[in-house]
Amino acid sequence: MTLSIVVPVYHSQASLRLLHGQVVAAVAPLDAEFELILVEDGGHDGSWSVIEALAHEDHRVCGIRLLRNSGQHNALLCGIRAATRDIVVTIDDDLQNPPDQIPLLIEKLESGYDVIYGTPEREQHGIFRNIASRITKLALARSMGAATAAHVSAFRAFRCALRDAFADFRGPTANIDVLLTWGTTRFATVKVRHDARRIGDSNYTFRKLVNHTLNMMTGFSAIPLQLASVAGILLGLLGFGILAYVVVRFALYGSDVPGFTFLAAVIAIFSGAQLLAIGIFGEYLARMHFRSMDRPPYAIAERITTR
Repeated sequence: MTLSIVVPVYHSQASLRLLHGQVVAAVAPLDAEFELILVEDGGHDGSWSVIEALAHEDHRVCGIRLLRNSGQHNALLCGIRAATRDIVVTIDDDLQNPPDQIPLLIEKLESGYDVIYGTPEREQHGIFRNIASRITKLALARSMGAATAAHVSAFRAFRCALRDAFADFRGPTANIDVLLTWGTTRFATVKVRHDARRIGDSNYTFRKLVNHTLNMMTGFSAIPLQLASVAGILLGLLGFGILAYVVVRFALYGSDVPGFTFLAAVIAIFSGAQLLAIGIFGEYLARMHFRSMDRPPYAIAERITTR
C-alpha cells in the first residue's frame, strides 16, 4: 500500500511544519510508502517558503505553487492529478482534521470501498459554514445518495484509479465530491475526531461560502431548475385558484373583486416567480459560457521536489 496525501495550502505558514510532523507520525504505524503533496493556492504569506524548506528536508514532500488563487477544490484537483501512489488522502491545512485519524480511513477503505469520508464526531465550525455545508450536501444527495452525502467532508481517502473518470475535466470550478461520483458508487464513512482551530482564522468568508454553494448548486446539479419548475406549477395552480375565486364571486354576487391591493399582490407574486426563474436560467447560461471559454481550473507556477 502506498499513499499520496494531498493538502491545499492557503495562508497556513504557521501550521505547515506541525502538519508535516503529524502526518509523518500518523503514517509511520501503517508501514506504508507515502508522499505529501502541498499545493500552495496563490496566498500572500510565507507558506511557499516553508514548503520549499520542507521539500529540501524531506524527499517525500512535493510542493506545487499555483499562479493565482483557484479555490480549495481546484487546488485539490491539481494535487490529485500530481499523485503517484495507489491511495489518495485529502486533508485540510488547518489541523482540524488530525492526521492521526488517517489510519481509520485506510482501514475502512480496505474493506472493499472506493471512497471513504472522515465524518466529524462533532463539527467545530461557525453557523454560516454549517448552513452552507448543509445546502451543498443537499445538492450532492442526488448523485451520491442521501445517506452518504450527509457525511461528506474534506477529509477523504480514495483509490487513485478513480481520477481516470475525470481525467478530461476542464472548467473554472471543480468539486471533488461530484467528480468522484463519476467513477464509483461505493462510498462509506467513518467517524473521526474534529478539533477546534488553534492556529489562525478560517479562510472561508461568508462570501466564499455563498459562492461555493451557488457553484455547487448550479454547476453540478439540476435542483434549481427543478425547483423553478415546481414553483411555476404551484403558482400556476394558485393563478387558477384566484381565477376561480373571481368567477365564483362574480356569479354569486354580480361584482368583481375590489381593491388595488389584491391585484398588486397577485402581480407581485407572479412577477417575482418569473424573475426568479429567469435568474436561475441565467446562472446556468453563465456556467455554460464560462465552460465554453475552456478556462483551466488552475495554472501551475512551479513545482519543487527532491526525489
